[in-house]
Amino acid sequence: MGIETATPAAARTVPGNGRSLTAPLLEAAGIEKSYRRGIWPVRREHQVLRGASLALYPGEVAGLVGENGAGKSTLMKILVGALAPDAGSIIRNGRLGYCPQEPVVYERLTCDEHFELFGHAYEMTPAAERRSARDLYAALGFERYAATRASQLSGGTLAKLKLALALLADPTVLLLDEPYSGFDFDTYLKFWDLVAQRRQAGRSVLIISHFVTDEKRFDRIVTLRDGKAVPR
Repeated sequence: MGIETATPAAARTVPGNGRSLTAPLLEAAGIEKSYRRGIWPVRREHQVLRGASLALYPGEVAGLVGENGAGKSTLMKILVGALAPDAGSIIRNGRLGYCPQEPVVYERLTCDEHFELFGHAYEMTPAAERRSARDLYAALGFERYAATRASQLSGGTLAKLKLALALLADPTVLLLDEPYSGFDFDTYLKFWDLVAQRRQAGRSVLIISHFVTDEKRFDRIVTLRDGKAVPR
């Protein structure tokens, strides 16, 4: 398993949008991952990923789909560095933003305090953090909850906070695991506006989605099947 810094590569065209692009912003090759199930002495190994490969390029929005248990969340955790693969290599070029399915917030902190904490972790200046937080509050429509503790937020507002934290530092690559679960329709549309802005700015977005109606919004879709990433 290796994690490397990207090097220049030949230009290529993203299927579905015809744009000529340069080196991938994130590239994974031959990713393997197994889990042990059961208890001794009948414990056995279950292989989830069997050589999965995926590359994300500037200015594209990719969808990652597959059956429950196919390994979508596992692959995304490996891409972001939250989980180590058993084998394979990962090349990251630029900052990553990650919005997992499970909450990654502190119940006693307010939304403002979360932005301050994550801004510090991202090594943002206080002014840049406040400016980005203000823009995200406005874009997702939850300014009035700035001083509200996470424990008091509704599921929909908590989902907005999770997404905003992933976007705070303007990441080069945005990895989203079913990000709009809990969104109302208005917020759902605002979410896709933000995604379109990132595409326009030359960023890359990978989204795990179960919504068939979203397919037209992606530049391409990758299906996880039998432990491998298969272009649709």
